[in-house]
Amino acid sequence: MIRPRIGITTNYSDGKQTLDARYIRAIEAAGGLPIIVPIFETEEVATHFTDLLDGLVITGGPGITKGLIGSLPADLEPVDPVRTANDTLVYESMADRPVLGICYGMQFINAQAGGTIYADVHAQKSGALLHSAERGGTDHHVLFEPGSLLRQIMGAPEILANTYHIQAVVDTGPGLKAVGFGPDGVIEAIESNDGRLMGVQFHPERMGETTQPLFKAFIDRCRRPGT
Repeated sequence: MIRPRIGITTNYSDGKQTLDARYIRAIEAAGGLPIIVPIFETEEVATHFTDLLDGLVITGGPGITKGLIGSLPADLEPVDPVRTANDTLVYESMADRPVLGICYGMQFINAQAGGTIYADVHAQKSGALLHSAERGGTDHHVLFEPGSLLRQIMGAPEILANTYHIQAVVDTGPGLKAVGFGPDGVIEAIESNDGRLMGVQFHPERMGETTQPLFKAFIDRCRRPGT
């Protein structure tokens, strides 16, 4: 069976790209062929590169700035504009193929659709738990909406998820819907109406077998007919 070719974005700082190897291992274990996305100079080259891909994973990262409500807190660095520009180039070139956003990646998808983002969910949303492990946040349950694709994929109404985010989605952009929620009502998962786009606020690449169905379903959606 041919492995779908999955682009994986990276962090970018001081001219260097970095990537947690757990993203690569999760895609490989689910049946995909991981391909690290470079930083491009031109839209032309980015488009040629994405023509090779069957799907895209937008990984976690620093603080997103597009669609932001409020100001970033002192303990969250803004994303490098070079990464923002590159992620945008690649994402827009994948308009007809599946995209999975993780943490920053989920917020990025929502912001690209015109949605809004809390700069600091704990400070801005009444009753919000601490969602940052560095601030003392701990694992919590994520409840999936009945009838959602994510609930179908996970095969359960809820999972116990890790928590590594300071920002969070306020309102979803057009074409997207919130389908996963923390016990405090914070949005933990989104998906598009057609199922092509999916985002999770937690880090499934760090959750082993619990979230392997998520990666497996994503890889299956990326398969081209007849492969």
